[in-house]
Amino acid sequence: MLKLNLVLSLAVSLASSISFAQTLTLRDAVEQGIANYGNIKAKEYYLQSSLQTNEQVKRDFWPNLNIVAQQDYGTVNGQNGPLYGFGGLGVASSGAPLPEQNWNAAFGALYLANVNWDIYTFGRKKERIELAKSDTKRLQADLGQEQFQHKVKIAAAYLNLLASQRLEKNQQMNLDRALVFLNIAATKVKNGILPGVDSTLASAEVSRAKISLNQARENVKEQNNKLTVLMGIPAKDLKIDTVLVQKTPVQLIPLSSNLIASNPILQFYKSKIDLGEQQLRLSGKEYLPTVTAFGVFQTRGSGFKSEYTSDLQAYTSNYWQGIRPNRQNYLLGLGINWNLTTLARINKKISAQRYTNEALREEYQTAEAQLTAQLDAADVKIQLARKSDMEAPRQVSAAQQAYNQKMTMYKNGLATLVDVTQTLYTLNRAETDREIVHINLWQSLLLKAAAAGDFDIFNKEL
Repeated sequence: MLKLNLVLSLAVSLASSISFAQTLTLRDAVEQGIANYGNIKAKEYYLQSSLQTNEQVKRDFWPNLNIVAQQDYGTVNGQNGPLYGFGGLGVASSGAPLPEQNWNAAFGALYLANVNWDIYTFGRKKERIELAKSDTKRLQADLGQEQFQHKVKIAAAYLNLLASQRLEKNQQMNLDRALVFLNIAATKVKNGILPGVDSTLASAEVSRAKISLNQARENVKEQNNKLTVLMGIPAKDLKIDTVLVQKTPVQLIPLSSNLIASNPILQFYKSKIDLGEQQLRLSGKEYLPTVTAFGVFQTRGSGFKSEYTSDLQAYTSNYWQGIRPNRQNYLLGLGINWNLTTLARINKKISAQRYTNEALREEYQTAEAQLTAQLDAADVKIQLARKSDMEAPRQVSAAQQAYNQKMTMYKNGLATLVDVTQTLYTLNRAETDREIVHINLWQSLLLKAAAAGDFDIFNKEL
């Protein structure tokens, strides 16, 4: 017996722990959704990409260092006359201009190192770096507002699932009452106390209750799957915590509309405005010139000897003699590059960016007005929902008493089937109203948190 009791205790303990593990709290749902949801992961990757772009923009202003090694074999016939290497397709062969063509060929080589550096860009370098930083801030704000909105969506889906499960429970209770009612009616009909129509009508009431229960179960499944999608997990039946059914929010005081400025949604709009302003500052610098420092060191080798001009046989086709470097040159310089036609192009680009920035400001103001109105409506909804939440139990109590009274009278032949059915409807509606208005209270608080941009307003009441 001792061993049996021990096994039973372990089994009960294990079952309890499994049941507890399967219960999903709202906080857990939010955490899983933030960690798993695909859109949030995507924006996290976009942010990481932007951070890498910041480093890339900084390195764009490093000096260019090119190392070239070139070995060739060909002729060196020259000719007096102009030549432009259009599109980089010209041949850079050089030699003395000879009276006629010849096909003497030898090896040659060129080795060089080239450095060029835009040492002064009149502020473009700084503005491009700041533009990359502004884009990163925009992506950070975008990630923040996405996470915030997703928390609100998960909480709303959780409340909807909780409400649907409570309504399913109510419909099950309604079906149980209808079955009891049917059994009583069937017994009385069988004993000849009541006409057969009572049993038929009671059976119809049971069928109606079953249909309502099936509809409630369908809604539960729909809300359940919506929540699993937002949590980023495979579709499965969730067992959620029902503590919110017995709990009522405490802190329901109105908030100042000034808090809306910190709303992550508005912060995202503001980051877009800041990015546009930074783009405008960069555009204002693009018409300025660029000062570039450069330096080249090169060494050449050739199979053509120095006396080749007077002696066309003074060359060698030996590969190693042709590619061995024997002449060196260096060059240092400072240049300025200014495309004057850029002035006309940049003016229109600046005008376009200014219009874009004005559009972004209008979007910000529209969003701010919407959130302010939403916050005001949320405070009113909370007050009305709280009053309704206080009335709902009274309605259920009165409906329960009326139902019990009519059922007792029906059992004793003092009430009709219609009287009992009417109180059955009233009780079912009262129980449904109780669940809906209580969940509405939490949903109103969530609406307030969404408008204020502070999820903790809702989260701290859990």
